[in-house]
Amino acid sequence: MKKQLLFALVLISALVLGGCATGSPAAPADTAAPADAAAPADAAAPEATGKLVGISMPTKSSARWIADGDNMVKVFEAAGYGTDLQYAEDDIPTQLTQIESMVANGADVLVIAAIDGSTLTDVLQKAHDAGILVMAYDRLLVNTENVDYYSTFDNFQVGVLQASQIVDALDLENADGPFNIELFGGSPDDTNAFYFYDGAMSVLQPFIDSGKVVVGSGQVGMDKVSTLRWDGATAQARMDNLLSAYYADKRIDAVLSPYDGISIGILSSLKGVGYGSAEQPMPVVTGQDAEIPSVRSILAGEQYGTIFKDTRELAKVTAEMVDAALKGEEVPINDTTTYDNGVKVVPSYLLVPHSVDASNWEQLLVDSGYYTMDQIQ
Repeated sequence: MKKQLLFALVLISALVLGGCATGSPAAPADTAAPADAAAPADAAAPEATGKLVGISMPTKSSARWIADGDNMVKVFEAAGYGTDLQYAEDDIPTQLTQIESMVANGADVLVIAAIDGSTLTDVLQKAHDAGILVMAYDRLLVNTENVDYYSTFDNFQVGVLQASQIVDALDLENADGPFNIELFGGSPDDTNAFYFYDGAMSVLQPFIDSGKVVVGSGQVGMDKVSTLRWDGATAQARMDNLLSAYYADKRIDAVLSPYDGISIGILSSLKGVGYGSAEQPMPVVTGQDAEIPSVRSILAGEQYGTIFKDTRELAKVTAEMVDAALKGEEVPINDTTTYDNGVKVVPSYLLVPHSVDASNWEQLLVDSGYYTMDQIQ
């Protein structure tokens, strides 16, 4: 009981006082990770568990993944675990090699945010054979029975919130329309992209069916609107083509974007043809992850909004799930039906995402301690 109480006190202290980690030097200055606050000097030292957690992250090109990795290191180490954090820079063979190394080096737990959740079947079998606990982190591991739990946000709700920003900004419930819109999806090798898109279309489809919203290009469905590797340059090139082919003589009123990096590319394309002036205001452009360039863009009146997913809370939940599983205790989950990976329904814990715009960014992002005001301004 004393050991469990010590774990709980240290974990809470680390989460409340630790904040998020400063961006790695590999991250560009304008994509800084969330703020960091040092733990007090007299904080109790954690009791070592003797367990090693291998943490496999997809890339450092997005500030949120830097924050995810750093947050998990802090939370797990505060609870007495050893950690091995690796980034694969969006290269599937690199991630595979890194995870194989974690297995060979005696990891007790693997926490994996996969680049492509369908490519790790063989190494996950090796992990299972070695008795390693496997956690899918934020992105589902598919086509394998060798994944024990999944920690993520309510990804369908992320899409609902993004589409709701468009509905609210254009006042679709009351305005006559029609309004012109274009749709962007995430990477087709990331299962989350489909949940985001489906959530958004659950809101937008009735307006499309009624004719109040018109997809000018006619490009609908993830097979037509996906953006490989969530790449902003790819999105910018597609937006350039859409504007040239379908909007030479008419206005585009909204763009559904699933991620801030994609949004920045879309905005660059729009600026290139004159949007963003008093005569030609920006369309409503959505986003996700509350990355600093997009928060600044929201404050500048360019990007309309984003979706905030507090990675501190995701790290906390993941550590709680791992600790409970290793101790043979009841693992905290709140979803046992949604995430079918093609072989099994993976027991999951879903956190709540939050809609951010110019009216509430400070409360959600600064007052919560996720960023400092200096990082944004």
